[in-house]
Amino acid sequence: MSQQSAVPKPSLQGVRTKVRKGQVKAQAKHEPAVFRDQLYKHLETVPENDFEGFSAKLVQAGGTLEYLKYADALFEILLVGGLIQPGGSYLDDGAPMSPFSIFNARNPPDIEELKKYVDVFNKLNRRFKYLQKPFEEQSLPTLLQYIGRWSSEQRDKLAMTIGLLLSQGLVTAACLQSLTKDHLVKNDQSINILALVFSAFLADQSIDHLAATLKRGNIKDLLLFFPPNKRDAKILDAFFREKNLPTVADWYTKKQYAIAKDAIMKELKEVVERSDDSESIILAIQTKLEEQRLPESELIQSIWQGLMASVDWSARPDQIEGLALREVGKFAPVLVAFCKGPKTQVALINIVQVYCYDDTRVMKAFPQILKVLYNKDCVSDQAIIYWYQKGSKPQGRQHFLKATEGLVKFLQEQEESEEDDDEDEE
Repeated sequence: MSQQSAVPKPSLQGVRTKVRKGQVKAQAKHEPAVFRDQLYKHLETVPENDFEGFSAKLVQAGGTLEYLKYADALFEILLVGGLIQPGGSYLDDGAPMSPFSIFNARNPPDIEELKKYVDVFNKLNRRFKYLQKPFEEQSLPTLLQYIGRWSSEQRDKLAMTIGLLLSQGLVTAACLQSLTKDHLVKNDQSINILALVFSAFLADQSIDHLAATLKRGNIKDLLLFFPPNKRDAKILDAFFREKNLPTVADWYTKKQYAIAKDAIMKELKEVVERSDDSESIILAIQTKLEEQRLPESELIQSIWQGLMASVDWSARPDQIEGLALREVGKFAPVLVAFCKGPKTQVALINIVQVYCYDDTRVMKAFPQILKVLYNKDCVSDQAIIYWYQKGSKPQGRQHFLKATEGLVKFLQEQEESEEDDDEDEE
């Protein structure tokens, strides 16, 4: 028996020994920590604030460490200085904070210093392009949802860094969607973070660039970052002006005006298709204005464009001018209802001028359209004279001023005649 037990048992060569699932899971939990410790060995050799050195070491470490497998751990270490557990707290295993992290930047946060940190991320992601997707789709959204866990200085650093990453096109604004979660929007937490993101972004880029970035990231409405009881355009406007971001407030207002104008134009087209009744059209516009107010000049532009869009322009070329005059006369009561002040009247003339310039079919009809608007009391003689003297738009200016010369001369003579009659009566 003893001789038999001493004989080695046969085994199959090349067969992988099966490991229990529980053992695999237990081992996997410790793998990010092992990755962190190995990464620290590379970063610990770099002097403080040597950003070129950190970039070089991260690229070098990527040759031996599995960056793709541990992408979340990598960016947690580089962004917030350590591994994050579910719930947002640091992994409590006694490990020190990372030698390189944006949280190592000095207080208060400085844009120029944070740009150096961002440059390290830029070089890292350019060298290992496969890190781009997990960086913006997993790491940043996850860290943002835990942003309430950190101190105010740390929150400011992370928010400003994200603003710089966005301004340089290193990530998309889709990561900001995490800030619309219920536990973050309360107590103005999300919107304060967003203001810091915008401030850092606008330090280098224009508001138009920011608008395009938000659009690409599918950020449709900034009100979603406010608490439910504060989702009001006036509150948003006041907030961004208080944060010294008036360009954001102005951009949002213009965006809301554009949405309201489109809604009015769409409604006008539908109402006109159902009925040409001026009262019905006026009522439809007033109903839309209850939802979103518009400045008079913006409103009259949307009304004109909406009414003209409802016209069937499929007539023969020699009949287009006559058709335009008939349609303007038919819709005049609608224009009169919303064209009350002198500024709005001048605005209407300019709108018609640009419309005739853009649509060459009705370009020659401009003086006649102006006469119809005058005869129907949509615009006054003073508005026409002011437009002629110094209020016209640059589009086709010389052509339109020449074409209306006779009408303006007639109105000026009429005005002088009325003044003479008034003097004779006195």
